[in-house]
Amino acid sequence: MSGKRLLINTLLISSFLMSASAAVAKDAAQPQLGVGAQYDTTHVYVAPEDVDKFAASFLATFGGQSTKQVVATVTPTPSSTTSQLLQTPVGTVSLFGFKTPIPYPFGAERTGYLVTDMDEAVKAAKDAGADVLVATFPDPIGRDVVIQWPGGINMQLYWHTTKPSYAAFATVPENRVYVSPERADAFTRSFVRFSHGKVVSDDAKASGVEIGRPKDMYRRIRIESAFGKMTVLVTDGHLPYPYGRELTGYEVADLKDTLAKATAAGATILVQPFTSDRRDSAIVQFPGGYVAEIHAAAK
Repeated sequence: MSGKRLLINTLLISSFLMSASAAVAKDAAQPQLGVGAQYDTTHVYVAPEDVDKFAASFLATFGGQSTKQVVATVTPTPSSTTSQLLQTPVGTVSLFGFKTPIPYPFGAERTGYLVTDMDEAVKAAKDAGADVLVATFPDPIGRDVVIQWPGGINMQLYWHTTKPSYAAFATVPENRVYVSPERADAFTRSFVRFSHGKVVSDDAKASGVEIGRPKDMYRRIRIESAFGKMTVLVTDGHLPYPYGRELTGYEVADLKDTLAKATAAGATILVQPFTSDRRDSAIVQFPGGYVAEIHAAAK
């Protein structure tokens, strides 16, 4: 190799390393935008006539209480919905019972994550590869935005004018995200960068019993951050019902006892308990149609 070519290659490598170091330093310098897992809510939409039945069933299953139900406009375009928070020791639900047609794309966002600064959060999400589906808009108590991560995962970020103060969860729920093999790495990189989180496990040969295919294996990624827990289920989309319909997994102390409470309160067990990855799991459907995974440490 000639001295000139060697010099050019050295300069190119140095430039690449400097750019990479600058990007890492920039990410490290970004503030932590998450507030805490107890401020992350699963968005549940049910018909107005099912709101009270769902709330009663969910609280009877997990304990906790509901905030006062209000009627409000929670979208940037005209609409009307009942709105309330169901706060339990194992997870929080933002419950909506729309009295009007639901404006697009609302109803497709899985969760709402509280952030410390809305403008910084939107910038950080975009820098990490997210798309903004609904630009920042005011709501009765703060500001909201709807973003989409690689792989088509919709999420709402929110900020409150008056800083909320909620008790920490007894156990942190997991946001259950289904993505394709082609977009799994892009989604994981983007969300970890935005959340300042970490991949705590990446199992390329997880048991397919977890997605209703006991003879197969699939890839499962677990992420933890200030926003809470996330399980990324990487599949080809060949999923028997109800897999892929559950938005959140709730960790409880005793699965059998919790399922008994759920069925007594009107819920239906869609997937009977099974054991995998050191946990006992089941999937239930609450009145109004909300599907949830429930798990406990395997005994």
